[in-house]
Amino acid sequence: MLKVGLTGSIAAGKSFVLDALREFGARTIDADAIAREVVEPGTPGLKAIVEEFGARILNPNGSLDRAKLGSIVFQDEARRRQLNSILHPFIIQRQDEIMRQWEEETPEAIVVIDAALMIESGGYKRFAKLIVAHCRPEIQLERLMKRDGLSREEAERRINSQMPQAEKMKYADVLIDTSDGFEDTRRQVEAVWQKLKSANPAAIRTADSL
Repeated sequence: MLKVGLTGSIAAGKSFVLDALREFGARTIDADAIAREVVEPGTPGLKAIVEEFGARILNPNGSLDRAKLGSIVFQDEARRRQLNSILHPFIIQRQDEIMRQWEEETPEAIVVIDAALMIESGGYKRFAKLIVAHCRPEIQLERLMKRDGLSREEAERRINSQMPQAEKMKYADVLIDTSDGFEDTRRQVEAVWQKLKSANPAAIRTADSL
């Protein structure tokens, strides 16, 4: 099974890239979905966050108040790093569990995991290939303001809280520029998909045995 990482800065288009790869045949894991799973009520992940940040970050029903937690960590770099250090082990453990199961079921599969902080956490080292989605800075800012209803100042603060796009691009085996919209991005993703299939020895062995 070929394991591929996909990352990119906020509003850089990696979710669209992940969706396109899924359409072309990849098995995909969205780290945001896993991040929500590992902090559901009753989980060790949520317990660890409450121990660090206090019960104020809970809703009345005991679930995580993401807006409250976000308002804390986006304004405090040290607290954001602390949150990531708590969550990443739980997220990586769950991702690895899913990949082990899929490898038993479909050893010829290409699996793509999408995570915004894959480079920062060191999680990218687990993958044979790393794809970085990126776009021009002014487009990133515009997308984020529109998507999340943020002011320019708020959007810039969120962008600046992450590793710069140019730095992430240095780690890439494959770059996908999403600046010019869906159709152009999709063409790039299709070309990348063909290369991934060619680079997947398990898929080649399976085809040869048919």
